[in-house]
Amino acid sequence: MGKNKGTFKELITLIKTNATSYMMYFALIAIMLVFQIWTNGRFFTAQNITNLFNQAAYVAVLAIGMTLILILKHIDLSCGYVAGLSGAIAAILMEKMGVNVWLSMLIVLLIALAIGFYQGTLVTKMGIPAFITTLAGMFIFRGLLSRSLAKHGTIIVTDPVFKAMCQGFIPDIPGNKTGVHIVTMVIAVLAVALVIFFQIRNRKNKMKYDFPVSSTPIFVAGLVAVSIVILFAAWMLAIDNGLPISVCIVGVILAAYAFMLSKTKLGRHIYGIGGNDQAAELSGVDVKKVTLFAFCSMSVLAAVAGFLYTSRLSSATPTAGLAFEMDAIASSYIGGTAVSGGVGKVTNAIIGTFVIMSLTNGMNLLTIDISYQYIVKGIIFIIAVAFDVKSRKK
Repeated sequence: MGKNKGTFKELITLIKTNATSYMMYFALIAIMLVFQIWTNGRFFTAQNITNLFNQAAYVAVLAIGMTLILILKHIDLSCGYVAGLSGAIAAILMEKMGVNVWLSMLIVLLIALAIGFYQGTLVTKMGIPAFITTLAGMFIFRGLLSRSLAKHGTIIVTDPVFKAMCQGFIPDIPGNKTGVHIVTMVIAVLAVALVIFFQIRNRKNKMKYDFPVSSTPIFVAGLVAVSIVILFAAWMLAIDNGLPISVCIVGVILAAYAFMLSKTKLGRHIYGIGGNDQAAELSGVDVKKVTLFAFCSMSVLAAVAGFLYTSRLSSATPTAGLAFEMDAIASSYIGGTAVSGGVGKVTNAIIGTFVIMSLTNGMNLLTIDISYQYIVKGIIFIIAVAFDVKSRKK
């Protein structure tokens, strides 16, 4: 009895001391459960979960890039229209000029890289604040988007490879007639195994250097909870059409950026600059180059987000990109990125993305007017940031 009481007390203490990190998980669970009840069970259906993943893909990619920018204490207000413009240029190249799909995407990625370099140079070399630079960029790229589609209007995308980015699914085992996508479940089991392996290894490393770790019951309970969530999500996808290709694209980008931030010198420099840019510069870090990298990275990821959005709609429209940057910024902050910079994880930004997109998805199921949707998302955003500020002061 005493042992159980001690474990419960430790759990409460753990939640209190890591309130900022756990808040987003509680918020996501609460939002999903509320919409499951309000929609009479329509939220947790295989088709809607698949739709939620595809809806969240482009915002997740933007949130990954935005997290780097925010850690460095900058901001990018132009990424939404960079995404919209990228989708439009890709559609024009493929559908109006007959350019190969892979070459079209490569050209657009190079254009996005040039945009990032241009904006990053204004910030690092000219000393123009990122807010002003990217606000100007938002106007410029919105205008370019409108001009690029002025002649053709909405362009329907027919290329099957491009459409598969956000409409396709990974293939299953030939001849499978079980009604369950076997490959999706195998990938989920492997993902659970990797999570357990890395968490155990991380725990052992902490114990080796006498860093504090949670007790074994709490640690095991956490692994079980994460495993259940992964397997449940995979099962919902598996009984529909399987794992969307968009999820694979986001997963690869997420893994690359998570590794870069946690295991490389560049990642340590990004956190160092965000924590204290003057101290980082005095210690030999090239602050301008790292900042330039972050802006180039943001624009390239915005292009990828534009591909995913255009692929999902099967069309390039003049309104693409509207408020994309707001969803990305909100996702990063809800995911625990510090308002003061220097703190943030791309993995948590994905959770923030699901908080935002679960709200959107659930309210769409309830046919709530878009005006009220903006109000609700704004309230959730300010609560999350206020909670973060208050927690860090403590």
